[in-house]
Amino acid sequence: MHNPSELNKKLVAILVSFSGQGGVEVMIAKLADGMVQKGFEVDLLLIKAEGNHVAAISSNVNVIRLGCKHSLSAIPKLIRYLRKRKPCALLAAKHRAIRSAVLAQILSGQKTIVVGNIGTTVSGALKGRSAFREWIWKLDTRLFYRYAYKVIGVSYGVQKDIQYFSKLPLDKIPVVRYPVIDSGLFEKAHEPVDHPWFDDQDIPVLLGSGRFTRQKDFPTLLHAFKLVLKDRSCRLVILGEGSDRPQLESLVEDLGIKSYVWLPGFVANPYPFVAKASAFVLSSRWEGSPIVLTEALALGTPAVSTDCPSGPMETLAGGKHGPLVPMNDPKALAAAILQTLDHPLPPEQLKNAVREYNVETSARRHLEIMRCLPDSDSSEA
Repeated sequence: MHNPSELNKKLVAILVSFSGQGGVEVMIAKLADGMVQKGFEVDLLLIKAEGNHVAAISSNVNVIRLGCKHSLSAIPKLIRYLRKRKPCALLAAKHRAIRSAVLAQILSGQKTIVVGNIGTTVSGALKGRSAFREWIWKLDTRLFYRYAYKVIGVSYGVQKDIQYFSKLPLDKIPVVRYPVIDSGLFEKAHEPVDHPWFDDQDIPVLLGSGRFTRQKDFPTLLHAFKLVLKDRSCRLVILGEGSDRPQLESLVEDLGIKSYVWLPGFVANPYPFVAKASAFVLSSRWEGSPIVLTEALALGTPAVSTDCPSGPMETLAGGKHGPLVPMNDPKALAAAILQTLDHPLPPEQLKNAVREYNVETSARRHLEIMRCLPDSDSSEA
């Protein structure tokens, strides 16, 4: 075994898989850059390096492509990395990466601290699935998470979810908000949107965003939008891509709303769309801490959300900063959209609601929890 004093106290490693167009990839890229700004060298270990978000990683971050098909197959390379580079801490984002990080740390013989980060409410993802799958998840988390120094949750709902599955004490599951807000968010939001809908001030534009999957439940948003159209002229833009695109396009046709809906696909810079929308609508079945909802408030855009487990309730402060409606309820969602269009909340209120979701705060708290910085604040939000 090696002495902890041999570790490089100014080197932090982050293990993650960039495998698509999810928000976690964006947040990890921002977090890594935020840690660099705190004076640390950051090695970003990519199990996979796929998708459009790889290009968004700052040149200040040292990207190491592990070139693996699965997190478990990354373990041998991770062991060699830990022995060679000796980072003071390894942050593993998402469940499979945590499992691999724990195994690699044990097998490497290094004293590198392993900290996990969970960004979703797993119980929401498992709802409607077999009891066996939940049992497997409980077994997995209880077996591996106890070997991590801490497992960070991105919201208090996620914290409770982690505790339910892992049985870890709450003091091992700190809460740190996503690093959503930085100067680049506001700079990029000022770029133009090349579409006539955003030039017409008389007809409101609603915005949805996310992967076209069951989690985001865009069919409910489309049904709600049709109800909104019965009351007023309106348009809907849904940014994103995913396996459910054919079903969503068919539903748009079936509902007879094709002239009012635009699905532009993945957009490298979504922030001008968010800033110029009349309202942002989140229709999800589950979330950890909804990133685009937070971005919308930061840009002063009114928002409506389902009260899904578990992030929107916290982000919108129980409905104080935007309506919360039941999941899979188009009528309730439509009513909330109309209410928001009629009585939008003041932009300054929305911006103040998400002040803690900034890169500097998130990077500092992660580094404190990873024992790379002295803990200057015992609160974990």
